[in-house]
Amino acid sequence: MLRFGLLGTGYWAAETHAAGLRGHPDADFVGVWGRNPAKAGTIAERYGVRAYSDVDALITDVDALAVALAPDVQADLARRAARAGRHLLLDKPVALSLSAADALVEAVDAAGVSALVFTTNRYRPEVAGFLADAAATGGWSGSRTTLYGAVKAAGSPYADSPWRDDKGGLWDLGPHALASIVPVLGPVVEVAAMTAPAKTHHVLARHAGGAVSTLHLSIHQTPAATVWETVLFGPAGAATLPTLTTELVDAFRAAVAHLVANAAAGIGDDPLDVHAGRDAVAVLVAAEQAATEGRTVPVPTRTPRPE
Repeated sequence: MLRFGLLGTGYWAAETHAAGLRGHPDADFVGVWGRNPAKAGTIAERYGVRAYSDVDALITDVDALAVALAPDVQADLARRAARAGRHLLLDKPVALSLSAADALVEAVDAAGVSALVFTTNRYRPEVAGFLADAAATGGWSGSRTTLYGAVKAAGSPYADSPWRDDKGGLWDLGPHALASIVPVLGPVVEVAAMTAPAKTHHVLARHAGGAVSTLHLSIHQTPAATVWETVLFGPAGAATLPTLTTELVDAFRAAVAHLVANAAAGIGDDPLDVHAGRDAVAVLVAAEQAATEGRTVPVPTRTPRPE
């Protein structure tokens, strides 16, 4: 069992992270810190943990941290926590720049800690099983992913998220899209992209094995236009990502168990780790550049993992 702290006080932190940590058989939920002390106090009272006013004090008191912060804030604090020897369960995207993502990877590798990224659907067994079967089948020529959300709709808990409003679906939903195709088609090596109304990005991605995928991403659609679909194409026909049935909190609890198991075994290398998070950031940065400059952009490869 690891002592866990929570960084973040927003809706995602309160309703998914904190709820998943409470009563988890592998986690002792110790406390919460956030940039809004009042919200930290509310979550702490709700879940029976301590509210910390000093983030470094929380880092000192735990073995691992679940992070539910804006990506630019996450990257800096996660790097600090890794240097202190703390295991990390990160949110996506892990950062908003490739330099910040690379710095985080460097800190994690140097410390020898485990650091997973909570790309939600990868911890849902119905999705994990589908992707494992698809990867074993092989022979896929490409895929089409359309993720259209409506964060500005009445009642959306993410309507007041500044980074989401600014960066749009490319950065909010792009990591989810990549997490559902890279395990099957392989890493993305180059991209082309265009933007459209409703802060929509249309991305054409070539994968290392030659397959080509398309990603259509927006969180600024109307409720009537929302779509969540990924379809793989190959010689045997099309295969559609299954309907999501596992609850968000249960997916998060699976991610916690995965991190704890990796930490206990001394495993830092994992398909769902911060290196994969860094690679997703590299694709998103390249897609932004491709859309702005009207050209195909190669995706920067990561520095080899230290031996």
